[in-house]
Amino acid sequence: MSFPLVPALDRPIVETSRPLSSPPAAPGGPAAVELAGLRKRFGDKVAVDDLWLTVPAGSFFGLVGPNGAGKTTTLRMLTGLLRPDTGLVRVAGVDVWPDPTMAKVRLGLVPDGLTVFERLTGAEMLVYAGLLRGLDEAEARSRSTTLLEALGLSADADELIVDYSHGMRKKVVLASALIHRPDVLVLDEPFEGIDPVSSAAIREVLQRYRSAGGTVLFSSHVMEVVERLCDHVAIIAGGRILAAGPLDGLPSGHHLEEVFLHVVGGRPVTGTDLSWLDRRSG
Repeated sequence: MSFPLVPALDRPIVETSRPLSSPPAAPGGPAAVELAGLRKRFGDKVAVDDLWLTVPAGSFFGLVGPNGAGKTTTLRMLTGLLRPDTGLVRVAGVDVWPDPTMAKVRLGLVPDGLTVFERLTGAEMLVYAGLLRGLDEAEARSRSTTLLEALGLSADADELIVDYSHGMRKKVVLASALIHRPDVLVLDEPFEGIDPVSSAAIREVLQRYRSAGGTVLFSSHVMEVVERLCDHVAIIAGGRILAAGPLDGLPSGHHLEEVFLHVVGGRPVTGTDLSWLDRRSG
């Protein structure tokens, strides 16, 4: 699926009636991630509804949507954590659901909920992650040292993770996701709740990973971060992709937040009577 991102602020038409054997082609090159006809229902609630998306290899791709849009469910299906009811998921050319273990070799994941081994030190956590990913111990220790240095954690490498701040935990989880040099790095709200210093360190490492040939896919509801970092974006709402394309396809003079609100139908408050908030009115 490739089309200019909301040209002239008109709603795009998204074609979804494609056979699952033919995911949409990646614009300008091979695909790092291909999602075709994904559906997931939880009881009576449809979380993801016939979702199609292609992430070009080497891109910095943002997935944006309101709360409850289906972002996290989509990423969990992509990374082999949640089986779709129907649909196809490919990562670096590998079908995820016939063999999730094989696909996970090509993936790195930073989930929204940070689950870590709190009684390990930061250095121990990274070495353990490297060993789990098949690295020999010497290589795992070497990569651990350089990642801790790049993320500003060297001074705390031998401290227990239970004593880490939220930002430090985000960084050590990111390092764990990178240590095996994955083809695709998936991050769910990576900048939520962290300080500017930690955010800057994470951004720099992500840019270096991408410049070395990696593909970054991350979800966020912070439009400014997506617009600053990404070269591609997709807007999701109601479990469907409503618009997708390169960020340079934004209508001239419009920011991503404006386009996002137009596409998802953001409700203005200007017509709501909030006069009771005015303390000056007596």
